[in-house]
Amino acid sequence: MSGLLHDKNILVMGAANQRSIAWSIAEAVHREGGRVALTYQAERLKGRVTRLADELGGAPMIECDVADDDAVRRAVDRLAETMPVLHGVVHSIAWAPAEDLQGSFVETTRTGFAQANDISSYSLIAVAREARRLMTEGGAVVTMTYAGSWRVIPNYNVMGPAKASLESSVRYLAADLGPAGVRVNAVSAGPIATVAARTIKDFSGMLDLLESHTPLRRNVTADEVADAAVFLLSDLARAITGEVVHVDAGAHAVT
Repeated sequence: MSGLLHDKNILVMGAANQRSIAWSIAEAVHREGGRVALTYQAERLKGRVTRLADELGGAPMIECDVADDDAVRRAVDRLAETMPVLHGVVHSIAWAPAEDLQGSFVETTRTGFAQANDISSYSLIAVAREARRLMTEGGAVVTMTYAGSWRVIPNYNVMGPAKASLESSVRYLAADLGPAGVRVNAVSAGPIATVAARTIKDFSGMLDLLESHTPLRRNVTADEVADAAVFLLSDLARAITGEVVHVDAGAHAVT
């Protein structure tokens, strides 16, 4: 078997450690025959991502600060040196100030709201705008969202509106990039015990509750989310765009 992504070039953004969803996606892309490039945010994180790149046989690494349009442009320019044609982008990036993930949502600061939306939502637009230069054969963009976009999740706070913005951006980007053969979709994953998720208050209680209430009576794994991302990146999903695919053991259907 050659794999679903045989000979496809895929940029994976957000693989900060081995427990991140982005890393599971990178591994799945590699398993399915794709060539992976990884990004890292700053020099202090380079060593950590280098170790991940080595596990993929020395995947190219590109520094990219998604809060800076010029940095995004430079990152894609550098990516073009090793991947002149890009077939897919995985955007697994989200951030909000810690203080805006505490207490009441009504206390969200103006600055925190802007930062959460800039990093977690607008960055998808910035990346898609530059990446399309290399997507001359069409391709797919996949981002990560969560149910907090459409329902209140305790302690998720400012990230809820940011994810709602992200999902709306998916639809608008799908309409814009579709004529060039570029599809844009999101995966709405159930809660997974990543390093970032552990910062949410009472996260373990959320996992316990969902395990007893989802139709499948369990939580999902990063590997299951990665498999869905691989599907959306592959030609099997060639007619799917502007979609939010739930990988949450059915939680969205009953909550």
